Amino acid sequence: MDFDYVASGHYARVKHTSVECETKCSVLHLSADEVKDQTYFLSHLSQEQLRKLLFPLGCMSKEEVRNLAAEMGLPNKDRRDSQGLCFLGKVKFSEFVARHIGEMEGILLEAETGDFLGKHRGFWFYTIGQRQGLRLPGGPWYVVAKDAENNVIFVSRNYFSLDKKRRSFHVSSLKWILCAPPEDPEKLQCKVRHGPKFYDCHIEIVKGNLYKENEHQILGETAQEIAIVRLSEDDQGLAAGQYVAFYKGNICLGSGIIIDSWGDHNFPVCSKALEIARMKDKSELREPVKIKNLSDNNSKMKPNNGKIISEVEDLNSTNFLSN
Repeated sequence: MDFDYVASGHYARVKHTSVECETKCSVLHLSADEVKDQTYFLSHLSQEQLRKLLFPLGCMSKEEVRNLAAEMGLPNKDRRDSQGLCFLGKVKFSEFVARHIGEMEGILLEAETGDFLGKHRGFWFYTIGQRQGLRLPGGPWYVVAKDAENNVIFVSRNYFSLDKKRRSFHVSSLKWILCAPPEDPEKLQCKVRHGPKFYDCHIEIVKGNLYKENEHQILGETAQEIAIVRLSEDDQGLAAGQYVAFYKGNICLGSGIIIDSWGDHNFPVCSKALEIARMKDKSELREPVKIKNLSDNNSKMKPNNGKIISEVEDLNSTNFLSN
C-alpha cells in the first residue's frame, strides 16, 4: 500500500523536516499532557518508522480530547480510560498470550527456601514484580526471578521488604531515535516506567564485553554497546527487562532495556531453589507445601514422618539468579 503517513492516537508529538530534506531527522517530543504522555512506549522506534507517523492528539490534553469527542457526538466519548493493551478490546492479556503462544505447565518455587508452592501456566505469562495470577494463599506473593530454560518461576513475599533501592544500572539494546548517542550524556533525564515521573541522569557508553554480571557470564555481545545509567535519586522498582527512555528537555532521544536491577546481582535465590529448578523430573516434588498466613508463627508447614515441622530458611546457601 502506498501512503505518506500513518496517524496514531498516541499522546506524543513529532516534528518532521521537509520531505525534500532526507538527511534531517524527525524528532519525537513530549505531548502536551504530561500524565498521558506515551513517548515512553514510542522510545524504541526507528527513524524510518517515526518519519511515517503523525500524532494528532499530541498537542491536546485528555480532557480536551474528551470535550471535542462530546462536541462531535462520538460514541466513545464516555469510554473509560484503558489500562491495558488498547488493541485487545475486551480480550484479557492472559487470554491473548495463551492463544498466540500457548501454555506449558511449570512450577512455582519460593526464592528464599526452595519450597514447591504450586504450578503456573508458563513463564511468559509473568513479569518481575508481578503479583496477579499466582493464586497462592498467605500473600501477597511477587515474582522475583524467572528460569526460562526450565520454565520455573521464583516468588517471594519479601519483594518490598528487602533494600532494593538503586540509582545505577546497566542498559542494553540501545536504540537512538536520532541515530546517534546524545552529545552531552551527563545532563539527561529518563523514565524507567510509564508516567510523569522523570529522573535526572547521566550515562556512560561502554562495550558489552566490559560489563560482567559475574565472572562466569557476560551480558551482551562483545560488539554491543552497554549504557551505565546513574540516576539522581534511588528507585525502588527497577526490574531487568523493562525499558528506560532517555530525554533531553522535551525531546525523547531513545531507549534501551535494563539488564540488571539489584546492583551487582538480582533477587537472591537459594541453592536449593536453583537445584530444584534444574530437576528433569519435577514429578518427584509430589504435593506443594501448605502455606499459612504471615500472621502465623510458622508461615509454611509440611508433613515429615508423621510430624509437622516448619521450613527453615538457609541463608548461608544463598546464590543469585539473573533474569
